[in-house]
Amino acid sequence: MNSKSLLGTLADGTPIHEVTLRSPSGAEAKVMEWGAVLRDLVVPRPDGGSQRVVLGFDNLADYPTHSPHMGAIAGRYANRIAHGRFMLDGKDYQAPLNQDGRHSLHGGEAGFSKLPWTIVHHDAACVTLALVSPDGDAGYPGTLQVWCRYSLVGDATLRIELSATTDAATIVNLAHHSYFRLDDAPDILDHELELRANLTTPVDADLIPDGALDHVAGTPFDFRKPRPIRRHAADGARIWYDHNFMLRRDRREPSVAAGLELAHAATLRSARSGLSMQLWTTEPALQVYDGAKLKIPVPGLDGERYGACAGIALEPQHVPDSPNLPHMPSTVLRPGEVYRQVSEYRFGG
Repeated sequence: MNSKSLLGTLADGTPIHEVTLRSPSGAEAKVMEWGAVLRDLVVPRPDGGSQRVVLGFDNLADYPTHSPHMGAIAGRYANRIAHGRFMLDGKDYQAPLNQDGRHSLHGGEAGFSKLPWTIVHHDAACVTLALVSPDGDAGYPGTLQVWCRYSLVGDATLRIELSATTDAATIVNLAHHSYFRLDDAPDILDHELELRANLTTPVDADLIPDGALDHVAGTPFDFRKPRPIRRHAADGARIWYDHNFMLRRDRREPSVAAGLELAHAATLRSARSGLSMQLWTTEPALQVYDGAKLKIPVPGLDGERYGACAGIALEPQHVPDSPNLPHMPSTVLRPGEVYRQVSEYRFGG
């Protein structure tokens, strides 16, 4: 059976195809060319049933208009660059200011999450998509060739492999941006979250880090032991999360990519469904966004409505604004080098 189908066409007539991946355990993923989006993911529950675990839309036309990077690959630079400015090899560059006209977010309004990719290979359990970002695209130097490979492996693991090459020095920070929810509740606030992180990067009101590190002990950012995401301040206001955590990388195993190691970054659990999700990644940091600003005006998958905190984004990546923070891990990619990232979302009881 051919797992590739035409999902629809964009307003300019560009056809968008989709591939359905299936595993022997009953997991099923749907990946489309628009934004290299994971449009749907259903996995087995411990009780023998099945559970949809991501947010998405049935209608392709809703993605360009209403999707907050839902299920997409963000780039060329995921997360934020302060004032959209960075210097590379002594030259200044300006990225789009699409966050309140002040900062660059996820590569701008025409970032990788909002472009058509091309399916270049697929079979029953994996699909590879590719994108070429030309020199000067959104202000970034160098022609960047990008690949994204989704695979269903084992009983119920989604592996995402990202790679890129360039013909001139540039910066690259890619991130997968699904919103996860492990049960049928309207929000994820009662999910338990564990993060293997002792440190966060404090941010200002625009969510731009100042380059410092804060320890999580004694703060609302302490997820070193599993606890509900829901938390309130002393005045009763709910604490919301859209913050970067520095991963300890203290629990590691070899990656499928030679020379890389996966490290346990996070575990998300739902007592309601009995389902858990472990995130393992090669990346040094994790952006955690609880979806507090979600208010989607159109129906999602199977007509469901998505409101505040309908899903949580766990985004393996580099530190926000790291091109302007030279003491943080570098995001510079040069000719002859290969950018590689591997992340696995492992579902079970």
